[in-house]
Amino acid sequence: MQNRRTRTAALVAAAALAAPLGAVALTATTATTASAVPGDATGIYRFDLGGAADPVEPGWTGVNLSTVYSSSTGYGITSTGQITRDRGTPLGVGRDWIGYGEDWYLRVNVPNGTYDVTLTVAETGVADSTFTVESQASRRVTARDGNVSTTTYEDLTIADGRVDVLVGGANNILNAVEITRDGAGRDAEDLDRSPVAVPVGGGVYVGWRMLGTDPSGVSFKVYRGSTSVATVTGSTNYLDTGGSASSSYRIAQVVNGVESWATAAFTPWATSSRDIPLQKPAGGTTPDGVAYTYHANDLSVGDLDGDGQYEYLVKWQPSNAKDNSQSGYTGNTIIDAYELSGTRMWRIDLGRNIRSGAHYTQMVVFDLNSDGYAELLVKTADGTVSGTGQVIGSASADYRNSSGYVLSGPEFLTVFDGRTGAAVDTINYVPARGTVSSWGDSYGNRVDRFLAGVAYLDGQHPSAIFSRGYYTRTVVAAFDFNGQDLTQRWVFDSNVSGSQYAGQGNHQLSVADVDGDTRDEIVFGSMTIDDTGAPLYTTGLGHGDALHVGDLNPNRAGLEVFAVHESMSASGNRGSTFRDARTGAVLWSTSATADTGRGTVGDIDPRYAGAEGWNTGAGGKGVNQATGAQITTSIPAANFVTWWDGDLVREITDHAYSSSTSTGVPWVGKWNYSSSSTSTLRSFTGTLSNNTTKGTPGLQADLFGDWREELVFRTDSSTALRVFTTTDVTSYRLRTLMHDSQYRVAVAWQNVAYNQPPHPSFFLGDGMATPPPPSLRIVEAPAD
Repeated sequence: MQNRRTRTAALVAAAALAAPLGAVALTATTATTASAVPGDATGIYRFDLGGAADPVEPGWTGVNLSTVYSSSTGYGITSTGQITRDRGTPLGVGRDWIGYGEDWYLRVNVPNGTYDVTLTVAETGVADSTFTVESQASRRVTARDGNVSTTTYEDLTIADGRVDVLVGGANNILNAVEITRDGAGRDAEDLDRSPVAVPVGGGVYVGWRMLGTDPSGVSFKVYRGSTSVATVTGSTNYLDTGGSASSSYRIAQVVNGVESWATAAFTPWATSSRDIPLQKPAGGTTPDGVAYTYHANDLSVGDLDGDGQYEYLVKWQPSNAKDNSQSGYTGNTIIDAYELSGTRMWRIDLGRNIRSGAHYTQMVVFDLNSDGYAELLVKTADGTVSGTGQVIGSASADYRNSSGYVLSGPEFLTVFDGRTGAAVDTINYVPARGTVSSWGDSYGNRVDRFLAGVAYLDGQHPSAIFSRGYYTRTVVAAFDFNGQDLTQRWVFDSNVSGSQYAGQGNHQLSVADVDGDTRDEIVFGSMTIDDTGAPLYTTGLGHGDALHVGDLNPNRAGLEVFAVHESMSASGNRGSTFRDARTGAVLWSTSATADTGRGTVGDIDPRYAGAEGWNTGAGGKGVNQATGAQITTSIPAANFVTWWDGDLVREITDHAYSSSTSTGVPWVGKWNYSSSSTSTLRSFTGTLSNNTTKGTPGLQADLFGDWREELVFRTDSSTALRVFTTTDVTSYRLRTLMHDSQYRVAVAWQNVAYNQPPHPSFFLGDGMATPPPPSLRIVEAPAD
């Protein structure tokens, strides 16, 4: 990787000293791993020391008196007559320890390399320990009265395949050890706190991010002007009853008693929404004399300029955009990039040889070379004009046929610089068009069905995914970018892998580590492609219109997939299925007799564990538990679900649709499980939803404030984007969802074809366990 400047997440042992999480039911769970030593796959080894019956922090591996080191186990202690104690406080790894006895070792087998080793000591009485790590100078660490002390040995070179921690001192107490290999963790954005303040009845609502790299024991202070008005430990929001619209705020973080500024000063928004002004392109006329105008359609976000804040990319769609099944000319697709202030950074015109419509242009916006600046990758053609005026290919070429389709001419994949919009590299688009009829028809419907996304195929660095076809032949390709060149990583082709993989794709894809090897797989509708490009499995359930992947049933291991199906012959008259994401085994399904066009999943009923799933259509229509048991035959809208109010269950996002204008006024509502009905929480008047009956937002993501999601819609006139944020106070504290890798790449593919809401890698809902901190390697933009 070129120009890489990274900051490894210092997930020190003190980071596990979890602050209260409201009413969340904290259930200690440890993920299983196929590695000999938990941590081999990620390069981050976390050990929580204590008694055999003591709780183990989520994401940590328990070590007790029976965990005796051997070369076969790969980790453990040397037994010298130690004892354990669980003091119950402080929370997290600091509550319990192993100590006393003769001097003893904690030993961990690791691959040779360079590591940081962090040791944690905590005790309600007095702990007095002396540590020696890898023959480095001994260090004395003490703690008393429930306080926590840590020490970190940095840049240790391991050449014998093992880390040795010698524990001695007055009472030999050790609570936790974290060993981090240099460069471990997934590359992630260097985000700011994205604070927000909004005047509300009774004061000013204030919210900010908890980052993925924050110690779990971090607390925050809210300053109004120069006065500290609150110390917040159980959430990352606050209602300042003494605040007003003219107040100025600043947030400080407190780690191990040390206070430092977490934000610059910020002032309240005028309302709970904020407009980003847009420069709407002028319309035009197609060769057959049809006039068209533009409206803002799908959106994406990325930190284009490396300032820690998101910029907004807008796909401008002409009023004559077409589904692939419809003939006719279209206006050009245009992509703009905007600062939050409304400053336009650049404009890219994809040109006449890229047809406009939901299935033609899929935007990949991500920092693919990990230099702190996000890029745009998109399919281009002769006549595409970059943000700096470069013309790709021939400016005069026109490959449109008399029906408006583009079925000949070169096709390209271009990476554009996020700061300038300049074309950095252009290669031939893979999968290539080839013979049009080889994709299922000869008039241009199925050949131009494109999807795209981002996946961490090596477990650390992002790769771009682009595909072609899903009704019959399916080809998926992965690409890497080093800052200058796009290179092909692998290609999957159903013509090569076998006919059982043809016709399994959806109108969207998803990305997740479904097999627990830390590397992402591509959930391509009813089949899944492994990180190597080889097929992982196919279910044979066929094509569908909706797809959701997440930890939907926390009472079983691994992730699940909820999807709806179009072909009754392929699905066996199943309208929707709930399957094991790793194996494809169907866990439960609903019956149907025809195409099931909508379906979604989310925890909307706290009476039942896990997420509920539901779909439209006759036959199996109803809300089902994560176990498959039906709750009710009535369903809420099945387009989008959103974390909006103050609890942990998800809300319903839809629109009041007008068939006469093919637009809808969006709203967010609450599913009332007792009456099986939806109550509107807020109608977003003055804005419009996207994509006709699908009623999708321009974008849904955790963009401002705490972990809950913002909704972004175009205004009625498409002269602005309107970002809506919640002002409901919550007592729950979670890290920003944008530092959960699965959620973040879901935001990246959300704009693709039939948009779907993002889901994180962990279960987020009523009764949830505390998710472990993510393994991240924060990528900073170079200093100016």
